[in-house]
Amino acid sequence: MTSANEHSEGPVAQVIEEQTAKLPSDAFLWAAGASIATSLVLKMLARHHEALFVGQWAPTILILGLYNKVVKQHGS
Repeated sequence: MTSANEHSEGPVAQVIEEQTAKLPSDAFLWAAGASIATSLVLKMLARHHEALFVGQWAPTILILGLYNKVVKQHGS
């Protein structure tokens, strides 16, 4: 039985965290930057709906990068 201050991750979360911990943190920054750049190009090509769709990936990618960083520093 675990105490109130002790938490454990499920097996799926552990596997995901083990794999994503292998990625360098700047990979998430590059992916977010690529999303923004692609969105800009799509906007210039007058593909407005696609530009909005791709541009909305950036915050999600950055949040995933933040989660990855926290897990690397503090563990599961």
